[in-house]
Formats: sequence, C-alpha cells, structure tokens
Amino acid sequence: MQCPLLYRFRVIDKLPEKPSEAATRGTLVHAVLERLFDAPAADRTAPRARALIPGQWDRLLESKPELTELFAGDTEGERLSRWLGEAERLVERWFSLEDPTRLEPAERELFVETELESGLRLRGVIDRIDVAPTGDVRIVDYKTGKAPRPEYAEGPLFQMKFYALVIWRLKGIVPRRLQLVYLGSGDVLTYDPVVADLERVERKLLALWEAIALATETGDWRPRPTKLCGWCDHQAVCPEFGGTPPVYPLSVRPAGPGEDGQGTMGPDRAEAGRPVALEGP
Repeated sequence: MQCPLLYRFRVIDKLPEKPSEAATRGTLVHAVLERLFDAPAADRTAPRARALIPGQWDRLLESKPELTELFAGDTEGERLSRWLGEAERLVERWFSLEDPTRLEPAERELFVETELESGLRLRGVIDRIDVAPTGDVRIVDYKTGKAPRPEYAEGPLFQMKFYALVIWRLKGIVPRRLQLVYLGSGDVLTYDPVVADLERVERKLLALWEAIALATETGDWRPRPTKLCGWCDHQAVCPEFGGTPPVYPLSVRPAGPGEDGQGTMGPDRAEAGRPVALEGP
C-alpha cells in the first residue's frame, strides 16, 4: 500500500536493508514491555522496566549481530548511551499511559494466522491481547513514534483492523476495542470495530492481493513517491532517484487488454482460490 516498487524490492528481490536506530529501538522497547509482565503485578514498576533494557539489548545483539553496525565507530559509547537513554524515556512514558500492575494480558507477542474462504492466508504478530472478565477482547499495539495527525491515522488503524479480522476469523469474536499506544508522544488512540469494518478490510485485502498477483505476473511494479522516500534504502535502484531496478527475477507476461500492471484496489478484482498470504505490519 505504501509503495509497490518497495514491496518488490523487499519481497521478490529481497534486497538487503540497513538496520535503523529507530526501528531497533522499537524492537528493544517492545521486548522490555513484553518481559515486564513476567514479573508479579506489584513488581511491574518503571525502575524494574528500565533495569530490563541492558539485558534485552544484549539478547537482541545475540540474535542479530548485524545490529552492532548501528554504533560502528562509537568508540566512547556516547551514541549508544544516548540511544539507550531514549529507549528508557519511551519505557518510562508508558507508565503514564497504562498501569501494568492492573493488567494481566491474555497473550503477548502472539503469532496469529488464518485462511479466508478465498484461500488468502493472513498472519501477523499482535503485541498484546487483553480479555476482560466479560469476555470482551482488546487488541493493543505499542508504537514508539508519535501519534499521526488525524488525516494520517488510517494507516496504523488499518493494521489494527487487520489483526481484528484475523481474530474474528480465527475465534468468531469481534474485538471490543483496538488500542494504539504512542510512546513517542504520549497518546492513546482507540477504535471500537464492528463486523462491517472487518468485512470492508477483508474485501480490501482481497483486492490488494489481486493487485499484487497481477504485478507479480507482469513485472510492472511502480514507485509511489511520498515523504517516506527520504528514508528508503533503495534510492540507488529506484527510477524516482535516477536509478535502475535490478533485472526482474521472475518470468513475466504482458498485461492483457484493459489491465493496468498495478491492478486496482477495487473489490471487483478480488478472485477466490489463490493459496497466498499477507502479513500484518
């Protein structure tokens, strides 16, 4: 949805991307918030959460040694120290938004997967699921950035509706609430979905996959320039920046009469029976 050509570079060409400080900090903060719930409720304090940061950073480096590149040349450790300090502030801010001593998540970092009647498989990882005594389900996602302006809120909300759709199709339960916790700005955004919302998301996903399938067959992947291009690792091979994409590694067929190589986003292009998968962000 962000950029078809970027999808191609990542999913088909599998071009490498450099680790970023912001994304890695997000991974670290998520790990700390997940591990904090291992402690008894009374011990889930800000000091304890801060104390988890060094150990979780070491574990992250163990699993992904390439992250050492982030602080290459930082001989005095000043950049790393500032970076860890920023992670601490994000973790501390969470305590002003939620009270972990009063929460007992039903699930944390839960991998979910379901298959729609069309054959399209959906999968993703949900940060946290809370279940009330009444059985109401709340899906919670942590964001280490700032809350978007209202006109840009649909993107993150679509991610949450994606997760809600998966839960609905898996368990037959429409989550009562979707909650986005923005640690960068201290905002909590909520949305209460209904069945019609999830049906619309399902139709959009089917249409989206049909567009992906068509672009895969034709090899016609187009860049979609936005302000996010400034952070893209693939500018050197992007036509928008004067680059040439690598040779397309798949066989292609010409687009048929009336076919746009990028497909369309309307539900009329959705086609059942494709054994394929889309992953949530």
